[in-house]
Amino acid sequence: MTAASDKAGTIDVLVVDDDFMVARVHRAFVERVEPFRVVGAAHSGGQAIEAVDALRPDLILLDLYLPDLFGLDVIPRLRTAGHDCDVMVISAATEADTVRGAVRRGVVDYLLKPFGFEDLRLRLERYAAQRGRLLTTVVRGQADVDRVLAGAFAPAPASGLPKGMSVETAELVERALREADGTLSATECAAVTGVSRVSARRYLEYFHGTGSAEVSLRYGAAGRPERRYGWRA
Repeated sequence: MTAASDKAGTIDVLVVDDDFMVARVHRAFVERVEPFRVVGAAHSGGQAIEAVDALRPDLILLDLYLPDLFGLDVIPRLRTAGHDCDVMVISAATEADTVRGAVRRGVVDYLLKPFGFEDLRLRLERYAAQRGRLLTTVVRGQADVDRVLAGAFAPAPASGLPKGMSVETAELVERALREADGTLSATECAAVTGVSRVSARRYLEYFHGTGSAEVSLRYGAAGRPERRYGWRA
């Protein structure tokens, strides 16, 4: 067992990206989410394989456009070497063949660049919840198997909300989105539901992360674009 695995309850992450600055940003994002910690970074496919050998991470955040290997080709090499770490793809690649290839190789999620902290946080929290279920599941029959598989391929239900979020508030925000005439900003959602703007934004991003809501950007005369949310019918 490596030193990276000594701290019980943590999920160790290896960040793989050819851009040093992007890798640094992703590292900072991950380290803001409990119980994740970054144990290393790699900037090529070869470095990634060597780092997995040395660090034994639980999860790899894997860019696809690497200087020596296509990112998806790293995965079978890891499996051949006996590594069973999970892989979350983080890439600008939107080609359907690439997404299908990622699914065939068993990635746990696929996040498109560019993205913000909330986009990654929601996926990490969903991964942590699913990982916890897999580690604690006792299979006594087909129903237990079905529950594990359903959890692996479906968005987390309201009862499996990330830590610090309540079912009641989630239902308020969902109702506001469903009943909105068009889209809502976080500020507008806060006014409708009576929660703070920060809380509204967190729940809206949660629904976006699970695929229940879609996001569009409204550009004003100056400043950052406004994120607007609409419920997916």
